[in-house]
Amino acid sequence: MATAKRGAGALMPDRHPTGDFFICDIFGASLKDDLGTMEHPVFSLSTRPDRRILSYAHNGIEVQVTPSVKGRATIHDKDILIYCISQLVAAMNAGRETSRHLVLKAHDLLVATNRDTSGDSYARLREGFERLAGTRITTNLTTGGEETTSGFGLIEAWEIRRHSRGGRMISVAVTLSEWLYRAVLAKSVLTLSREYFRLRKPLERRVYELARKHCGRQSEWRVSVAVLHKKTGSTAPVRVFRAALRKMIAADPLPDYAMAEEEGDLIRFTRRGEVLESVSAGGPLLSPDALTAARAFWPGADVYALEAEWRQFWASTGKRRLSNPDKAFLGWLRTRRGAE
Repeated sequence: MATAKRGAGALMPDRHPTGDFFICDIFGASLKDDLGTMEHPVFSLSTRPDRRILSYAHNGIEVQVTPSVKGRATIHDKDILIYCISQLVAAMNAGRETSRHLVLKAHDLLVATNRDTSGDSYARLREGFERLAGTRITTNLTTGGEETTSGFGLIEAWEIRRHSRGGRMISVAVTLSEWLYRAVLAKSVLTLSREYFRLRKPLERRVYELARKHCGRQSEWRVSVAVLHKKTGSTAPVRVFRAALRKMIAADPLPDYAMAEEEGDLIRFTRRGEVLESVSAGGPLLSPDALTAARAFWPGADVYALEAEWRQFWASTGKRRLSNPDKAFLGWLRTRRGAE
């Protein structure tokens, strides 16, 4: 008897064909963090469920973060995104095809982010995915040349693909938000020290991010306690926050940067040694004045993301020597904004 041919409507559509996924399998990828969430306080520093809505505005950038009933995504949940971003950037540098749909091994993620691999760690990882998917963001922050003004999640979806007999997740499928994936494609990222995952306290991690972002290629960065308090997203009173900074200065836990308190209620960050995201020999180095001028010319844009995009443009045009990098950058910026 002939076997009946399966009709086209016999099966559910394959919504997640394997070919559309990027497999996270690059061992030892350099740690990368996106510029947008390094600059602005998207993640909660609380160790308890944080269900408060965060409204933040600074230099023309507005960010509103709305948590789910499980609370706002935490700075430790961000480890998942750092791992995903690191894998994608490493793949791009190797010339591989990427996608915002990723498949990762839970064990590899736990090891890469310096977590133990006990059953509790897998359970906490699942909770992190739930908070990342449930946290919604509305912002005018530009990523990859596009401004997002609608609400979106840091990840759109996640799914445990397989379980072992013991019930632990083995692999997870993750879909990053378009906003975050655009930032990766534009290489609006910075390299982090591997010591980042050894920082215990949420505030230490957040302060390190800000030092890494703002000190950058400069030898030092000064910021008022009030502005630093705002940028970290700390909900503690300023006096309590100041006391926490003093303890941090005494403990000196940050990789790459040393902290010191100065008169006028200022904190100075000084680079310990060679910066991670160094400019290649002969590469263009922008002055702080150029970045200030860029902010004034294009209010609301992330000038660090634009700087990264400009460097890509400079490299693609032959890495020619520039007698005045500031002038070249600002000229490119005028052209870039005119194309919007």
